[in-house]
Amino acid sequence: MIGQLRLDDHLQRYTETAPHALAVAAAVDAIATAAIEIAGLIASGDLADASGLTTGRNSDGDLQRDLDVHADAILRRCLGRLPIAALASEEMREAQIVDRHGRICIAIDPLDGSSNIDINMTVGTIFSILPAPDDLSLAFQQRGSAQLAAGFVTYGPQTSLVLTLGDGVDIFTLDRKAGCFRLARSAVQISETCEEFAINASNRRHWDPPVRAFIDECLAGVEGPANHDFNMRWIGSLVAEAYRILTRGGVFLYPSDARPGYGDGRLRLVYEAHPMAMIIEQAGGSASTGRERVLELSAQSLHQRVPLIMGSSNEVRRAEELHCDPLLVASVSAPLFARRGFFRL
Repeated sequence: MIGQLRLDDHLQRYTETAPHALAVAAAVDAIATAAIEIAGLIASGDLADASGLTTGRNSDGDLQRDLDVHADAILRRCLGRLPIAALASEEMREAQIVDRHGRICIAIDPLDGSSNIDINMTVGTIFSILPAPDDLSLAFQQRGSAQLAAGFVTYGPQTSLVLTLGDGVDIFTLDRKAGCFRLARSAVQISETCEEFAINASNRRHWDPPVRAFIDECLAGVEGPANHDFNMRWIGSLVAEAYRILTRGGVFLYPSDARPGYGDGRLRLVYEAHPMAMIIEQAGGSASTGRERVLELSAQSLHQRVPLIMGSSNEVRRAEELHCDPLLVASVSAPLFARRGFFRL
């Protein structure tokens, strides 16, 4: 069945399972159609002269590149054919109410990792599908656990679509000749333990003590409490980091830190952390802020940011333990006198 089952056949089977299934399947199919077009645009080099150029800043203040805008337009065009209740995008200032009779709401990050465009690294699309609440103004203030489906697409050597419909995680790969996605891996499971961690180590001086302590344990390898060696990875693309974890395990950290604008983390809860957390948990891993489960959180604003630690469950659990360590917690507010301060014995 692997390599033969097409995404549309997989979605057809799913439509018979739940009240929202037909609407969810149509949305995933539309996103897959958009992803094929985006993949073709990236691969063809039609925007080679402009795709890495900045065109300003998006609604949340981040640098916006030419391909960000194109990807957003393609996705909105494909999704615009469906009776969606509400739509949100990283490139939109506010959520858009589309059809008050729609049954689902969709949040998208059209092109994650776009800072990697000009160096030809993996970028992708992330999406989250939620039920439509009675009050559509609250569409994207639901807990992550309310998600009906989530997924992401990676545009790399292969174009892959990672999908959960709430019953495990499957990975589909684009068959370019046939113009469709075919099942490549089913029922993906993340190992509880790992040998790789991913974090931007250049920010070490800004990290809170629990994060620094966790990375110190990883770096200590067999001589530390983890009792095994780790390799470090950092791509700077959330979709690429997540795909690696799904493929061979590991843990990814994008914590809050002391830099201006990073106190609440940097990833967006609604269309980055929530869908990734659902995918990781459905594959047997864990996703946390360090202090609480990401899927238990609800956003107060569309572009709300959040710390994210995700991957192999044992490593995420250890990071949470360190965030609850009284001495480490105290050292955040009293660094001179706590465990890692100047007066440590």
